Amino acid sequence: MTVHTFIDEQPETGPAITPLKAASGRATDTGSAGQWQLIWQKFSRNKLAVFSGWVIIIFLFIGVFAEFLAPSVPDASRPQFTNAPPQQLGFFVTEEDGSSRFQMHVTGYAMEVDPASLRRTYVPDPDQHVPVGLFVRGAPYKMWGLFNADIHLLGPLNPGDTMYLLGTDRLGRDLMTRLVYGTRISMSIGVVGVCISLLLGVVLGAVSGFYGGIVDTLTQRLIEVISSMPTIPLWLGLAAAIPLSWSPLTVYFVITLIVSLFGWTGLAREVRGRFFALRGEDFVTAAKLDGSSERRVIFRHILPSLTSHILAVVTLALPTMIVAETALSFLGIGLKAPIVSWGVLLQEAQNVRTIANAPWQLVWPAGAVVVTVLAYNFLGDGMRDAADPYES
Repeated sequence: MTVHTFIDEQPETGPAITPLKAASGRATDTGSAGQWQLIWQKFSRNKLAVFSGWVIIIFLFIGVFAEFLAPSVPDASRPQFTNAPPQQLGFFVTEEDGSSRFQMHVTGYAMEVDPASLRRTYVPDPDQHVPVGLFVRGAPYKMWGLFNADIHLLGPLNPGDTMYLLGTDRLGRDLMTRLVYGTRISMSIGVVGVCISLLLGVVLGAVSGFYGGIVDTLTQRLIEVISSMPTIPLWLGLAAAIPLSWSPLTVYFVITLIVSLFGWTGLAREVRGRFFALRGEDFVTAAKLDGSSERRVIFRHILPSLTSHILAVVTLALPTMIVAETALSFLGIGLKAPIVSWGVLLQEAQNVRTIANAPWQLVWPAGAVVVTVLAYNFLGDGMRDAADPYES
């Protein structure tokens, strides 16, 4: 007697979908997760990109609240403390009986005179303690240009005392204050410049890729002409043509326009290529048959599907804008005093005497530029990889 065993088999209804593992360790079905959820899950697994994103957020926060975070105002100077070295921040002081108590303080200064040149210099004196505190009253300022205030996050308890955590410059101005204010200018130039490049690149790239033909030919020839121009000499020529009588605010916007004038070509090519690939898709054809106008098809159907790729390209373009402003200001043809930016700080430190006697004037602004550019590059690489969440 033959025994037959029957095994019920469920027919396959579609391709197998491999679940993605989220940052929390839970598996997420790619068939049910949305595109932005998949992008975030892939991006969050890139720890370096996430860390870089937090670094950028911190720099942006410093730029927004520069007046409150800075210990003083950028133009306040004490000529007797020219090129003073950084003071060390401490949290405990030793009493006469040998016990310790909590007291935020910075080390004081001791004056030394060079017998050969009779030049006066200051060196940190660990025996002197200058009490400092949080949310102290100091130099008055106008927050965002809207209302008056005099509260600073960190500063000396006695407004007449010194607190130079990063040292001073050749005019006795607090370098930390100027670096904080410079963060606002340098970071905002990058953001505003990229916004201008984003507008030009997306619009021209979308029109070129959607219509093709003579429109695409003319747009591509324009992009090729602009891309073939030597960027640095052209920037130098345009910046040198700025009249000296213009106000600092006008110069700021002109420099922003100059650095963004040639930064849109790469984004335009990226958007054009994506439009060429998507304009024949079924959802575009369905939108046209539904009676949607060409403008609606471009900006409501095709362009939203490119958002992740555009964000990645924009993030990688931001450090280029920051470096461009820094280079122009360093060469003395970009932003100038009284505007404070990282490039202006570097321009003020570009002499051998400063590098030899006060290297902190060069180290801190250069370090801020390097850290910001690296953070933007790592963040952009992470966003670019996460823009296509289905690639392993």
